Amino acid sequence: MKTNFTALDFIVLVAYLIATTVLGIWLGRNQKDSKDYFVAGHRIPWWAVLFSVVATETSALTFISIPGLAYTTNLGFLQIAAGYLLGRIVVAYTLLPRYYQGDLVTAYALLEKRFGLGTRRFASIVFMVTRAFADSVRVFATAIPIALIIGPAVPQKYVMPLAILVLGALTLVYTYYGGMRAVVWTDVLQTSVYLLGGLSAVYLLGKGVSGGWNAILGQAHDAGKLRLIDVYFGFDKPYTLFAGLIGGAFLSMASHGADQLIVQRLLAASSLKESRKALIGSGIAVFFQFSLFLLIGIGLYAFYHARQFAVPDSIFPTFVVDYMPTGLRGLIVAAVLAATMSAHSGAMNSLAASTTHDIYLPLSGRQADDPRTLRMAKLFTLFWGTALLVAALLYRQQGTPVVVIALSIASFTYGALLGGFFLGMLWRRAVQRDAILGMAIGIIAMSFVVFAKQMMPIFPAIKDALTTLSHIAFPWYVLIGTSFTIGVGILSSYTHAAPTDGDRWK
Repeated sequence: MKTNFTALDFIVLVAYLIATTVLGIWLGRNQKDSKDYFVAGHRIPWWAVLFSVVATETSALTFISIPGLAYTTNLGFLQIAAGYLLGRIVVAYTLLPRYYQGDLVTAYALLEKRFGLGTRRFASIVFMVTRAFADSVRVFATAIPIALIIGPAVPQKYVMPLAILVLGALTLVYTYYGGMRAVVWTDVLQTSVYLLGGLSAVYLLGKGVSGGWNAILGQAHDAGKLRLIDVYFGFDKPYTLFAGLIGGAFLSMASHGADQLIVQRLLAASSLKESRKALIGSGIAVFFQFSLFLLIGIGLYAFYHARQFAVPDSIFPTFVVDYMPTGLRGLIVAAVLAATMSAHSGAMNSLAASTTHDIYLPLSGRQADDPRTLRMAKLFTLFWGTALLVAALLYRQQGTPVVVIALSIASFTYGALLGGFFLGMLWRRAVQRDAILGMAIGIIAMSFVVFAKQMMPIFPAIKDALTTLSHIAFPWYVLIGTSFTIGVGILSSYTHAAPTDGDRWK
């Protein structure tokens, strides 16, 4: 296999990655305690938080996977992006104000205020397990362009492991030293650069196809690639108007209201008003970002004359490595890698925050401003960085776009987490055991939905039911899980007397 990646591209790539790592370490200087390490002292401006949320939510999954999705389907994914904006608006005026009522570091501290420490620990552990699996897929996706570059020089069986190790090691270094401040400000830089890469790709595709974008859009129209709205009412198709607006809204409510990875960034803003601007603004930015990278996928479809690729996620990285100009190619590949390094860094930081504040501090009795807590926080970062790296090495590539796999993994437990928060807001009769039971049943129920195909040989007596469940599209997962959690929690609340302090979460 021949690669067009030149010496100049390698120099740009290495220089960018080293500079990003050094910047992350430098930004982490003068940290006083674990709160400074995890929420940057609540001193990050709203626009930087907005960039960080966008980078964390999309990163390489957008850059690599979304163009491949448009290449193989159409523009229907934008229906989900519209739902994302609706979900953010709901979170901005329901959960977000509650996060700013106390000096919180993790989302799940809010559950302790409403239900008790046990609920906080349960939700935090659920988040940790889910985030570890989902982020390992992100790391694997980002290793794809690295593998394309080093492929000619490395034996095939070592290509992906080496790419994953390079990414993981650099990310771990600046996350360990830099904390949330490094995560956010490197996000701002990296988002800017990979958006430059997207715009550059649009320009180059227009120049590379005879007739330019008029011809590209004409071919896309003839092939049905410009289809945006699908009013199908069933639950078996992911990219429909109803799955997008309803399912996408619930997915966004969970990811931006109940997932520590995003909530931690929102808590880094200086006030509720600033955080709200960042949250809603990120929804608008993400919609336009998805539009850009779906457009790239349509351009690639015309550029490659509808050629079949073994893996959709390799289509755009192949174009970047083979057809972008020297120098820019190195910068764009570096930006893609660095963007997911930052998302990966955020995952490590949020996992360490949950471990420290939801598990370690309640057990140890120490305070957040204790110098020993900061040391433990960094050790937990080291632990999670290693764990995510190992999980990425164990992942095996599939034909399904990585963005769909990552969203499916996250949706598996998102419904239970979001349901726990909504149960606390909407049902004053519920107590801790109702919340934990509801979330546990919600997760169990979703396991039969998400893993229905795998369970058919295990439970042959309910094969017909599992077959039906296996056809449910991933955007509906969060809504189903949330409904189970709230429903079970409400029913469970009637097995005991109504609490006298059930209104303490206002």
